[in-house]
Amino acid sequence: MKPESGQALFHVAIASCLCAATVYTGVFKGVLIQVGYEHYAEAPVASLPAFLAMPFNSVINLAYVLLGMYWLQRDASALGRPAEVQRARYMKDIFAGMALVYGPVQWLRIVTQMPLAAVLDQWLTLPIFAWPVAWCLFLDRGWTPWGFLAIECLSLCSYGLALLHPQGFEVALGVHIAATVGQALRAHGRYGSASSGAYLALGVLSCLGFVGLKLYDHQLTQWPFFQQLTGHFWSKVCDVLQFHFAFLFLTNLNTC
Repeated sequence: MKPESGQALFHVAIASCLCAATVYTGVFKGVLIQVGYEHYAEAPVASLPAFLAMPFNSVINLAYVLLGMYWLQRDASALGRPAEVQRARYMKDIFAGMALVYGPVQWLRIVTQMPLAAVLDQWLTLPIFAWPVAWCLFLDRGWTPWGFLAIECLSLCSYGLALLHPQGFEVALGVHIAATVGQALRAHGRYGSASSGAYLALGVLSCLGFVGLKLYDHQLTQWPFFQQLTGHFWSKVCDVLQFHFAFLFLTNLNTC
């Protein structure tokens, strides 16, 4: 493993542990969060062990881990001096490390249905969406680690909206998605190609699927296609795909 890859994974691990410790203190105890199997269209299977109670919604979280492992071993494509290649690899591996962490956290929420796990799942979603903004900033302005840290800290702090309003998380997530798409469009306009445009379009479509399929999880069960593999399951498939297309888009821009 390259030194910058190890450093990136260490930074993701430390940040994730700090977030988990913060949640455990009860800071977000007042957040309105949905827990319980009744909030999912997929029915739990009593004959299966607890870690596979909802088999499809449980197993899909392995896809995040596989995606993270895949992108960790991919070389970062960048033009310029070796230092620039190393920094591009660091940006990529931070994102891959986030995927590695996010899969188990979502699985923990599915398995335990505990409010603390649900809050951590929601909270970590925000800095993941914020990282492409930091990556685009890297492409625009070069290596500015304090800028990246500021973006991630602001993203984490925005979860405080969930304490102020029942839909605070949804508002914060919507702002993150809008900022990410807007920054991606700007970066594509400056450095993009036909390939990056295709990846961006596919990523946005995947994001729409991620949001829409999760929101209409129960309503979609009227259609046979969504009765076994439910909307929530397919929303996670879209989530993994938007992760992957974000990687393809941003690494493609690294070469421009």
